[in-house]
Amino acid sequence: MIKRYCLLLALGITLCITGFSQSTYQVALLKYNGGGDWYANPTSLTNLIDFCNKNLKTSINKEYATVEVGSAEIYNYPYLDATGHGNVIFSDQEALNLRNYLIAGGFLHISDNYGIDKYIRPQMKKVFPELEFVELPFDFPIYHQIYNFPNGLPKIHEHDGKPPQGFGLIWEGRLVCFYDYECDLGDGWEDTEVHKDSPEKRLKALQMGANIIQYVFTK
Repeated sequence: MIKRYCLLLALGITLCITGFSQSTYQVALLKYNGGGDWYANPTSLTNLIDFCNKNLKTSINKEYATVEVGSAEIYNYPYLDATGHGNVIFSDQEALNLRNYLIAGGFLHISDNYGIDKYIRPQMKKVFPELEFVELPFDFPIYHQIYNFPNGLPKIHEHDGKPPQGFGLIWEGRLVCFYDYECDLGDGWEDTEVHKDSPEKRLKALQMGANIIQYVFTK
């Protein structure tokens, strides 16, 4: 399935990525202020990119970028990934920049690395004051891309004994932000020796990550 994905760039330039055959795009890790460890999972995106290039036949740049929330550079990346355990602060300018990016066609994935929830929710409220995170039903398409997850997110790491939940911000009918909570997908993408997850659990994390990537680039 090949669809056109268009992202407005800074200064009104338009970048169009058609299908998965292009090698001209890159994904990015979101760097935020506030003292939280935005850098918590350094091997995650590298492994996810490698998994997607092998199993989805994508041609994503093997080197992911790091971009600040308030930078115009975010418009160069159709997919942003954010994670961490601690405090997150968006300035008014950063919140507006992220909002404009998401409205223009960008996508943000947030992975709760245990502890980010109470910080990220109010900051995303600054980005979209009119929206609330809604729990996505198990039949939502993001769970049924190349890999099927009939019960929603897989449970990668145990935190507080809660079930994993997938939340979304939906702008004018389009999912612009996916937030995995009590799941820890980002940890599951890391090198095997980092958390010593079982091969089965790590595979599920990577498969769900591949679903997110496929969803982003085919919507």
